[in-house]
Amino acid sequence: AKTAKHGMWHLLYVLACNTVLALIGRYILIKLGLWGDPKAEIEKEKKLKEEIRRYRAHQARQQEVLNAAKADLSQKRQQQAPGAQASWQGYPGGEARPLTLHCMRVKAINRNEEEETRERQQDIKKVHRNYDPNLHQFERAHEYTRALNAVKLDRVFAKPFIAAFPHDDGITTLARNPRSLNSIVSGAADGDIRILDIAAKRTLRRLVGHTAAVRGIAFAPDGETAVSCSTDATVKLWKVPFAPLEYGTVQQDAEPVFEFQGKHAFRGIDHHWGRNQFATAGAVVDVWDHTRSEPTHSFAWGSDTVTSARFNPAEADLFATTGSDRSVALFDLRSATPIRKIIMQTRCNALAWNPMEAFNFTVANEDCCLYTYDMRKLTSALCVHKDFVSAVMDVDYSPTGREFVAGSYDRSVRIFPHTGGHSREVYTTKRMQRVFTVRFSGDATYVFSGSDDMNVRVWKSEASEQLGVPLPREKKKHAYNKALINRFQHMPDVKRVTRHRHVPAAIYKTAKVRRTMEESANRKLKNRVAHSAPGSVKIKATRKKKLIAEVE
Repeated sequence: AKTAKHGMWHLLYVLACNTVLALIGRYILIKLGLWGDPKAEIEKEKKLKEEIRRYRAHQARQQEVLNAAKADLSQKRQQQAPGAQASWQGYPGGEARPLTLHCMRVKAINRNEEEETRERQQDIKKVHRNYDPNLHQFERAHEYTRALNAVKLDRVFAKPFIAAFPHDDGITTLARNPRSLNSIVSGAADGDIRILDIAAKRTLRRLVGHTAAVRGIAFAPDGETAVSCSTDATVKLWKVPFAPLEYGTVQQDAEPVFEFQGKHAFRGIDHHWGRNQFATAGAVVDVWDHTRSEPTHSFAWGSDTVTSARFNPAEADLFATTGSDRSVALFDLRSATPIRKIIMQTRCNALAWNPMEAFNFTVANEDCCLYTYDMRKLTSALCVHKDFVSAVMDVDYSPTGREFVAGSYDRSVRIFPHTGGHSREVYTTKRMQRVFTVRFSGDATYVFSGSDDMNVRVWKSEASEQLGVPLPREKKKHAYNKALINRFQHMPDVKRVTRHRHVPAAIYKTAKVRRTMEESANRKLKNRVAHSAPGSVKIKATRKKKLIAEVE
């Protein structure tokens, strides 16, 4: 009996221990989330049942709406059917309600695998951008930073000088071959004429014949013939060869084909754009033919010396001249008399027609400015181009007609927009002296200048332009940078970097003195107007100020 009693107590003890351990383990599992709480399970089961009930109720309502729609559709079909009797089937609940169908537009993504797959491993992956401005709120700020960086990089890479061709004396005139981009002819003060191959940086021919300074060279329209005039009172006709494909020095001497003897020294020459005729400027204006040794026409109109003559590229029989009597005159080969002329305060040294605007021409004046006129209205200049600090010696238009280049006695070359009052580029070097002649290349990519230091220099028309053939990516990048600079050109920082140029100290100081003088003159004029009777002081516009008279 004692043993049985002891065994019973042992069994109770074991059961109690197991129960306690089970409760403790269950509590730990519940805390760790590994054992479900009965109350939570009950609540979860209730929520699941409630969701099932709601879903079934929703399905029932949807079925009712669908049945009502079917009934309405069948009723309409019965009404539309011929001989059908109208019948009414009401909606659930006995009321007639309008049917509302909810539609949703879905945009499907459709892409072509060929457009998204690269052909080569080196190809760039296409990046798709959403250009919605709401997604790019700082786009303008980013593009402004890019524009500022682009204009700074333009100044960093501005290396306009390309090459120089030395001569034995100062360069007095240049001519561009209309049929060849890589050929230009230069004339020097010692009578030496050279045909230069710009691409190969070599001299093709030395045209020997003049005994005094060469004052003008002009090409015939075919590009194979050139005429030159000199102060030795002769005009010579030359055959101009094209540059050979082989590289190396090809310098040879050539003799003139024909010689025209004049009575006075010649100061300028230009060839007709359509016929074998040319005009020379000297004591009078003479018009010559290739097949005759004497001039066919002679024009004189009150000028001691005519300094230059230029034919109009559009109206080939019309040409203009500049004279030492400060005149700019217009002539027509079809009439025996001149058309009209204007007298300015200071003398004009050269003249150039705009190839794209046939009525407009620009003159280089001794008063450090250039003036663009319309031949139909010579009473006022279209534009006054400033920035030089000494006499302007020569001017030539780009083939595009959008800009022109001018050279000055102040030893600088400037490029102007055809409607801009100030230059966009200025080119100088330490050893370049007074610039007597300038020309644009046939593709408007390069600028040529001839100066008194016996060198013909080649410049880029765009100072920071990349030489060679650019890649498509580079073209797009350059176009994007130009568009950015054009968009933000009015911003102060962009404008400051764009307009800033380093010039020699002599030009800088002279320009500063000229600005002081102009400000003083303007201040004096304002004081006169303020302290005079109304209307007694007449103010003349700058475009009309330099014009003295117009004669017809």
